[in-house]
Amino acid sequence: MKKYKEREKSGMTVEVRNNDVNKALRILKKRMQTEGLFNEMRERTSFKTKGEKRRLSEAAGRRRWLKKVEKNKELLNGP
Repeated sequence: MKKYKEREKSGMTVEVRNNDVNKALRILKKRMQTEGLFNEMRERTSFKTKGEKRRLSEAAGRRRWLKKVEKNKELLNGP
């Protein structure tokens, strides 16, 4: 019979210190937000048509372009 070997932990882990579960939950939510897990879960819950995906991607591109234009305006005007 094989001895039990501790497997490496996979995925995201948060250590609870001093029995402070609320703080650990805040840390976990922050990590999930930075990894983009909330957005991925939101995308998987509902079906988007091909046209809807296209419209959303065009709108995102428009926002990126406007952001770039605003940044260039600030650089040209200076402080």
